Formats: sequence, C-alpha cells, structure tokens
Amino acid sequence: MDIRKVDTFSGHRDSVYTIISDQTTHGFYSAGGDGYVIQWDLNKPDLGKLVAKAGASVYALALDKRDNALWIGQNYEGIQVLDTVNNKIEKTSKLTTAAIFDIQISGEKAFLALGDGVIVVVDIVSFAVQKHIKVSDKSVRSIAFNPATNEFATGDSNSNVHVFDMDGFKLKKTIQSHSNSVFSVKYSPDGNYLFTTGRDAHLKIWDVNDAYGIVTDIPAHLYAINDIVFSPDQTLFATCSMDKSIKVWDAGTFKLKKIIDRARHAGHGTSVNKLLWTTFENQLISCSDDRMISVWEVFQ
Repeated sequence: MDIRKVDTFSGHRDSVYTIISDQTTHGFYSAGGDGYVIQWDLNKPDLGKLVAKAGASVYALALDKRDNALWIGQNYEGIQVLDTVNNKIEKTSKLTTAAIFDIQISGEKAFLALGDGVIVVVDIVSFAVQKHIKVSDKSVRSIAFNPATNEFATGDSNSNVHVFDMDGFKLKKTIQSHSNSVFSVKYSPDGNYLFTTGRDAHLKIWDVNDAYGIVTDIPAHLYAINDIVFSPDQTLFATCSMDKSIKVWDAGTFKLKKIIDRARHAGHGTSVNKLLWTTFENQLISCSDDRMISVWEVFQ
C-alpha cells in the first residue's frame, strides 16, 4: 500500500470539526469552529464555496439525500436546514441549547446526539420533535445505524455504548465499552461488527451476532481516537486521532497497514477530527484543528 498527499484545502478560520459527502462522487461539505459551512470540489482544489454561516461553532452536519437538505448543528443555537438547491436556509429551530455532536438521518427521521446526554429524534417532514431519549448524564458523542438488525448504537462520555431498537427506540443493550469517553461508533458495512473508539485511544470491535461480544481490543493510537471510516470497497478502514495521525487498517484481519502523519507524509500538525473516504480516485479526506483539510490518495 502507498499513500500520496494530493492537496490541502484552506479556508476555515478555526478548527475544522466535520466533513461529509455532498452525495456527488467528488464534492463534500466542511464545518468547524468558525461557523462556516463550505462546499468543496475535489476537481477544483481550494475553490471552496461558502454555503452557510452558522451562529456558533459546528460539530455536526448531515445531508438528507431525498431533497438534498443540509442539516447544520449550531452548538447551543439549535438546527439550521439549508436548501442546497436554492442555497437558502429554509428551516431553523432552537431544538436544544446543548452542543450537537452528531446528526444522522434515517428515512424520515433525524437523530441528534447532544451534549446533555439526550438523543433528540426529529420528524423531518413536520420538523417536529418526536422523541427525547435520555441516554446518559454526560454527552452523547456519536450515533450509528445498522439496517441489517434494525438497530442504532450510541457512544457517550460515560464510557458506554448503548444499542437501541430503531422502531420503538427501546434500549436493547448497554456495553461498558471503554475506560473513558466513546467518541465514535460505526457499524461495518455488512452489519456484522460494531467498531468503537474513544478517549482511551483504543479501537474495539464487537460481534453483533454474538450479543455484541468483544472480538478484539487494539491500543490503536497514542491519544483519543476521534473517528473511523470504511473505504468504498469495504476492504479497509481508517482511524484518526488527537495524536495527529491517521491509520489505515485491513477490514478483514484488523491489522495495521499504513500510518499517515507529519513526519512521513506532511500530515496534520494537530488533532485530526474527522474522515471521509470517497469513490473519487479512492481519495481519503481528513480535517483538523490546524484549520486544514487534507486529501490523500490510497494505492493498494
């Protein structure tokens, strides 16, 4: 395997906290501490388009694929929904005064992970709160869906992972998973495994079909692991960390294949916060507290 740094996008004035696909093969959105939401095109490096300016920092974005509505989580200020076709804010609501750490959309529902330990379920059509799910007395940091089992998992700052039924939002299982905050939960593409990462710098993999029994516990980074993402062909996954590095792993064996860092590849200078793996020339995108977005080509 080889890694090549393709480009660096600069435009944010503060830490970049999140990146998501714009549902084209080559475009994505980013947001961060400056409240800017910028759309980028991998075909046109560094020609970012400012599409929204939130009233506060933004940790979470989500795109409703049905109508290309972009959900923007303004920390402490609630939600803005951007009509990306006409480029205007069409809805806004102070659904919460807490930080919004994650937004995930499933069908006609949006799930918001909040800093007060609650998951808010919003009916997208009516833009009304359908349910408050009290998960923890500390922050809920991440949400992941598993269509194969009709479940969703959450990770929180109480070191726990909770698994819920998608239909009635009933709690099915609690896993005391890490020794500190759980920052990311992600199901494998086939739905057979749940991957969890957190402040304890460990990557843990759980067998969904064995009542979420532990498969492996890997001390994967030096400091907190912020995110995990799978390659489009599902053969690899990548993790990123507060230790400034990105690591690429084999999805079948869970073995480390490559380290992307400042010394080896002119990587990020501070915490790497989020990853996006695109089908565009198999490019992996990372964002960081250093205000930069880097693009990496992965050769197998």
